[in-house]
Amino acid sequence: MGTYPKRQRVAAYAVILREDRILLSRLAERVTSEELWTLPGGGLDHGEDPREAVVREIHEETGLDAQVGETAHVYSFHQPRTRRDGRGVDAHSLRIVYDGWVALDAPEPHVVEVDGSTSEAAWVKVADVLDGTVPVVGLVTEALADHRPHRKQRIAAYALVTREDTVLLTRISPQGFHTGAWTLPGGGIDHGEAPRAALEREVLEECGVACAVGELLDVHDLHFGGTAPSGRDEDFHGVHLLFEGTVADDAEPRVVEVGGTTDAVAWVPLADVASGAVEVLDLVRHALEVRASRRSDRG
Repeated sequence: MGTYPKRQRVAAYAVILREDRILLSRLAERVTSEELWTLPGGGLDHGEDPREAVVREIHEETGLDAQVGETAHVYSFHQPRTRRDGRGVDAHSLRIVYDGWVALDAPEPHVVEVDGSTSEAAWVKVADVLDGTVPVVGLVTEALADHRPHRKQRIAAYALVTREDTVLLTRISPQGFHTGAWTLPGGGIDHGEAPRAALEREVLEECGVACAVGELLDVHDLHFGGTAPSGRDEDFHGVHLLFEGTVADDAEPRVVEVGGTTDAVAWVPLADVASGAVEVLDLVRHALEVRASRRSDRG
């Protein structure tokens, strides 16, 4: 038997997760007569950057505009005797797999390219992939086993500002985690920015009032995972510096920042926080408890 001609192919794909589902493409009948799903992606054109190639391929196969991370896993698959385009070949596939994400308000996936290698696109339950309910190529389970959520750590500063029996709170917009819940005014510290200066800036943006930043109450942290507002699968760790804060007695808060993570600001009765009538983040209760404990210790 003669030697098969060698054929090497370099392709780029992405693992795109949303909660308990993964975005997959079904291989067309001209590729396989059986139902078989794969990661969205495909071959690189000559001279094409892999990250640009995978974004292009995802759009062709799913109709969605994706973003991909900076790093990737590379998988090598060698088939010394297989068939391609009706002939026997010695095939070697190099597969570059990125983590990817699409916007939460993206439309339902659908195939854009005509007569391509895929015939359908869908969000598929990861559990159905892992237990074999949905038949997939080996690359899918391999890439899922290696996938890790994007790790994001955010350092932020917040102010506990009270007036009589109320506390100044801001409501989280659809641009942030925990949409609709109320939290303390404040936000992320920019690189090189002093925490107190960052807090003054954030309170002004979110509440439209100047804030005098007082003593540090405590450092609070929060660790959780899930789909971020960007659509990316994230392992999130927030580190929160909690300060006392004061504003002018006649200050009337209003949201100044447009399109940010805050869509409302108000003086909220402390009784509504304690009773749960108003949904607040743990950060709020923690700050109130720390301040109450300090005042109790002082007698």
